Amino acid sequence: MKRWNWKLKSFWRRVKRLNGSLLVLLFFSAVAYSQDGVAGINEANQKVRSYFDAGTELMYAVGAILGLIGAVKVYQKWNAGDPDTGKVAAAWFGSCVFLVVVATVIKSFFGV
Repeated sequence: MKRWNWKLKSFWRRVKRLNGSLLVLLFFSAVAYSQDGVAGINEANQKVRSYFDAGTELMYAVGAILGLIGAVKVYQKWNAGDPDTGKVAAAWFGSCVFLVVVATVIKSFFGV
């Protein structure tokens, strides 16, 4: 019985040593493979900022197309004699102005 008890204690000592060494190995491997998070955040920031010029130009282009479509719609309503021509013109003009203002604010806010 005593011999069995000694083997069991010896086994648990080896398991504890193995667990301890695995824990130390895991810690050092995690430290070795960890990278600087600030560098990744700065790289993502630069990539997102590089898209702002293209995005604002796209918003200007969409505003111009909406302006042309709106001008045609207002002209059609005006020729047809519809009484709500003023409301439609204001709505189309407002949407175009909104797109231009948003593009300008984004450009100035992010300093691109």
